[in-house]
Amino acid sequence: MTRRYDCADAEQRAAGLTDAASTVRRGDLVVLPTDTVYGIGADAFTPAAVNKLLEAKGRGRDMPVPVLVGTVRAATALVEDLGPYGQDLIDAFWPGPLTLICRVNRALSWDLGDTKGTVAVRMPLQPVALDLLKETGPMAVSSANRSGASPAITAAEAQGQLGDSVSVYLDGGPCEDKVPSTILDLTSAIPRVLRKGAVSEEKLRGVVGYVATDGDPTPDN
Repeated sequence: MTRRYDCADAEQRAAGLTDAASTVRRGDLVVLPTDTVYGIGADAFTPAAVNKLLEAKGRGRDMPVPVLVGTVRAATALVEDLGPYGQDLIDAFWPGPLTLICRVNRALSWDLGDTKGTVAVRMPLQPVALDLLKETGPMAVSSANRSGASPAITAAEAQGQLGDSVSVYLDGGPCEDKVPSTILDLTSAIPRVLRKGAVSEEKLRGVVGYVATDGDPTPDN
């Protein structure tokens, strides 16, 4: 049975976080607010749960699921290394709307889809999300909508699209910033913007000096 919790109420927030954490550990799905749009989440290390997430969205393995973390330490454990710019970018923009694509830690046993040896990781600036992530550890989280539909900016919109495929809905009110996170690829010599979003290219250049965009040639290394 689907449960929905109003996180503006302290008792419901506490109950909802407890329920959501146990739901994630069981391999079921939850919807949570983030600082951009609502997300549908699952335990990143349970392949069956990630498959449930993809099925709920109607999304294929060719679009692998990003990972949200509650701490920087959790993020660094997921990646091979942050490269020359990763730590500076984290210091400047996390928690916040910047997704970093890094080479994945090859010792990990998980399946997020066809990632080609990379992982997209972010630490959101949203207290309900951070509290849940600190309890569960890294979660595979995608926007809480059916594939091709508009991302949900309220829990009600998410429930309208995803229904009872999700066990727990954490209602944190309307998302204040409807702009998606900026996605920055750190797997080549020059950081490359793969999706423009809430963190501008100008702000990124203030940290790393230069960023490439999809219109620029790709470096050989």
